[in-house]
Amino acid sequence: MARTAFVSLLILVVGLSGGEVSAQNQATGQITIAFDASIATSFLDPAETPGIGTPFVFLYAMHDALIKPLPGNNMAPCLAESWTESADGLVYEFKLREGLKFHNGDPFTAEDVKFSFQRYKGTSFKLLHERVKSVDIVDPHRIRFVLKEPWPDFLVFYATPATGAAWVVPKKYIEKVGEEGFKRQPVGLGPYRFARMTPGVELVLEANEQYWRKKPTIKTVVIKGIPDRTTRLAMLKTGEADLAYLMIGVEAATVKADPRLRLAKVIPAATWWLEFPEQWNPKSPWSDRRVRLATALAIDAQAINDAERMGFSRLTGSIIPSVLDFALRIEPYGHHPAQAKRLLVEAGYPNGLDVGELRSTTEFSSFAEAVANSLGTVGIRARVRPVERATFFEVWRAKKPTGMILGATAALGNAATRLEAFVITGATYAYGGYGDIDDLFIQQARERDRKRREAILHQIQQLMHERVMHAPIFEPATLHGIGPRLEEPAVGLNSLLYFAAPYEEMRLKKQ
Repeated sequence: MARTAFVSLLILVVGLSGGEVSAQNQATGQITIAFDASIATSFLDPAETPGIGTPFVFLYAMHDALIKPLPGNNMAPCLAESWTESADGLVYEFKLREGLKFHNGDPFTAEDVKFSFQRYKGTSFKLLHERVKSVDIVDPHRIRFVLKEPWPDFLVFYATPATGAAWVVPKKYIEKVGEEGFKRQPVGLGPYRFARMTPGVELVLEANEQYWRKKPTIKTVVIKGIPDRTTRLAMLKTGEADLAYLMIGVEAATVKADPRLRLAKVIPAATWWLEFPEQWNPKSPWSDRRVRLATALAIDAQAINDAERMGFSRLTGSIIPSVLDFALRIEPYGHHPAQAKRLLVEAGYPNGLDVGELRSTTEFSSFAEAVANSLGTVGIRARVRPVERATFFEVWRAKKPTGMILGATAALGNAATRLEAFVITGATYAYGGYGDIDDLFIQQARERDRKRREAILHQIQQLMHERVMHAPIFEPATLHGIGPRLEEPAVGLNSLLYFAAPYEEMRLKKQ
């Protein structure tokens, strides 16, 4: 009887300790992220990805991709455990991870991968659909993409955050609830599941404790859309927010000076530049290279860098980030106001000129004002018009704005993906193009020899610079405020990403 009692007691102790360990391993607590823009419902759907970095803030939380950047690996196998390319460059086959389930319990299979690709309508979707001959399901966990001709950049366009094409959504669920149902209640494979949303204002996410890579330790993540950075700073200082995105200028200095807070810095694969959408209109002043060059020379990029980014950004002469593959490092045009004035006189504008609106996103209106002030010193007069971010990119894609656009993107890929989105004729954000650059772009896309391809892409970038197709400003240092409760904010774990990622790495300090 004594032995039986001892065994029973032992079982009870082990059972209780096991329950305690299980409880300790469960996700607990809540964090609040003060995001720097209104939260559009389109940001939650991979199919809508517009060729900028913003949506991936949400895709990394709710969804998953075949391949994506993770700490220490810019092409980390995720939903695809492995992949192969045929010797002739025509066939790519992916071995999918088995045993995974979407947040609603549906099993993940190759059907979902094919469906997500066919459903995709974001940036570069035409290029992807034109170049892919077929998507063949070999078995439930193996899928094959067959190209019409060799395309060295297939993986770059398909399986990196240059697009959202390889981010997978549940086929059966969407067919059941429809597109509108999916917008109201999106379902994914990511470390966090959708709980509720107030469009534009707040998104609430709950931990997916079955996530394949790593179980999140934080139970609830609340993302609030706060375009005003002074409000984001106030939320951080009062503890209402644990992470405040994009602390700029005075707000960044305030965070750095507060011993309770931390300032996180990362220089991602991003650039800021002035876009000249009317340069293709022969009746516009922007068709004159001298006017575009005068604009580029008028911008005091270093002063703006000091004021907005505490001097941490990298000045550049290109719209293609230097960290991307095939990028050509180009020296900035420099700040030369006297030369800018001479060019305006030569172009027939001795008293300067009014150029209409300078479009920017709302949260970067101070940046736009600083650029406009620089231009004003040489007589180029512009009115800043801030627009909410989702609308800003929507109207840009529709080719509606005139005047100037303060452009930016943190989308990944390589030099060719940036050209495809912003430079060549018919690009998502380009109002026109040059025939010789278009021909070179087609040539490089077919070139499988890396050195020859790099030479072609460098030639394109040099032509862009000589023709002053854009006025590059800098590769921005992205600064975020970290509150005292966060031990690991997951900012900068992969230097290509400007936001906190992956979410499952975020940790609260132990109480």
